[in-house]
Amino acid sequence: MKSPAEVYVFRLKPQADLKTSILAWAAEHNIKAGIILTCVGSLEHYSLRFANQQQTTQSTGHFEIVSLTGTFTDSKAHLHVCISDNTGSTLGGHLMEGCRVYTTAEIAVAELTELEFDRTLDQTYGYDELRVKRRGELES
Repeated sequence: MKSPAEVYVFRLKPQADLKTSILAWAAEHNIKAGIILTCVGSLEHYSLRFANQQQTTQSTGHFEIVSLTGTFTDSKAHLHVCISDNTGSTLGGHLMEGCRVYTTAEIAVAELTELEFDRTLDQTYGYDELRVKRRGELES
């Protein structure tokens, strides 16, 4: 679906939780359909869930945020992050709570002003998957 967008830019400071902070920002701004445009910064702790795994993987150190992508609302997010260590090796997965900002996280997002995102159970694999509708559209 096509929608006009409003672009926002904000910065997270050291110790902020990357996912929790994005959701808090979205709640503060009443975002119903948001997308991550870009993010640069660093983490001192990561918490990721890898593909087809139930448990999270965590580590502490210094990591560059190479990429952050995904969709979010004022209450839910589906975000993937790619980080690199001090040798340039990269690691990526589903962003979980517990990713702490080291020096900064500079984030640009877009709000799709005519759309609303929701998540509903998809029986194919048993995950809540994205559902997009026009704002104010009645449930069918």
